[in-house]
Amino acid sequence: MESMGRKKPRPRRSFTPECKAEIVDLCRRGDRSVGQIAKDFDLTEPAVRLWVSQAEVDAGERDGLTSSERGELAALRRENRRLREDVEVLKRATAFFASMPGCWRSVGVHGPNSLMVAGP
Repeated sequence: MESMGRKKPRPRRSFTPECKAEIVDLCRRGDRSVGQIAKDFDLTEPAVRLWVSQAEVDAGERDGLTSSERGELAALRRENRRLREDVEVLKRATAFFASMPGCWRSVGVHGPNSLMVAGP
């Protein structure tokens, strides 16, 4: 009974840039409404409107991030997240080794790679 009235979600589909550009061109011609074009291609109207809006941004007709800027931003966010994770690992390793008794006593004042020669 729980499933009555609920539609099964549609699997996520991906479209090539050429396909999106063709649909955007159809919308810009103005022969048919965005809703009709979306229905003809079995797409959701908000998705088609988003493609048209992004095409306007990419063409400089509207303010916003272009597709290339969005891609660069996503890549920078991924890199930033990875670097933050690396820093967290290093912090934990430092805390682990600092908690070991006598671990750092054998290291010279100039670091682990420096040699301290005893005097005469």
